[in-house]
Amino acid sequence: MHDGTGGLGELRGDCARCFGLCCAALPFSASADFAVDKDAGTPCRNLRDDHRCGIHARLRESGFSGCTVYDCFGAGQQVSRVTFGGADWRQGPPELPGRMFGVFPVVRALHELLWYLTEALTLPAARPVHADLRDLLARTRELAAGTPQELAALDVTAHRRRVDVLLRRTSELVRSGVRGRGKDRRGADLMGARLRGADLRGANLRGALLIAADLTGADLRGADLIGADLRDTDLTDADL
Repeated sequence: MHDGTGGLGELRGDCARCFGLCCAALPFSASADFAVDKDAGTPCRNLRDDHRCGIHARLRESGFSGCTVYDCFGAGQQVSRVTFGGADWRQGPPELPGRMFGVFPVVRALHELLWYLTEALTLPAARPVHADLRDLLARTRELAAGTPQELAALDVTAHRRRVDVLLRRTSELVRSGVRGRGKDRRGADLMGARLRGADLRGANLRGALLIAADLTGADLRGADLIGADLRDTDLTDADL
């Protein structure tokens, strides 16, 4: 899946090439996003034998809106088709499901980092760190293409910290060049905030809680939204 083109195509989920890993490997709790509790490693009750969702067309009205906004960044097909060479966890040896389910979150985390690094390389303002970004991009690709054993042993948190240092520097470079640079709102509780038409150019919104916030028509050019919770956020006509 890692074709070396440097694009984002490989980092987009392709459910048709995945063995329903997000529906089986990950846990969720009964909440506004999910109708029921599900343990990690337990297939969702709506997952069919062909690895398709039985209620895909009506997920939201069935209480599974969380599924509609989840993104695996292409980790599903990478683990299914490359890491495990097309082995189906339903049909393999007894230990296969556990191995695949354990590796999936690791690859998903690496693919998310690949997305950020790839996007950072498109930003002219980040040119001073482009060489470092390319180096970390190559290293992250190498890790994501590892064997099941290598991925299971990987300290992905430590690697994320390395990448985060560079992404923070990238963010500073980009936001410093934005006219009317916004305030530092890292981790701010903006749940349900009325920010219609707000000038948020260059704002640091890393990790901000923006659930159900109204950002209609807001200017978010140059804003840092890594880790922000945008569930049910209204971004109609927002400038991203």
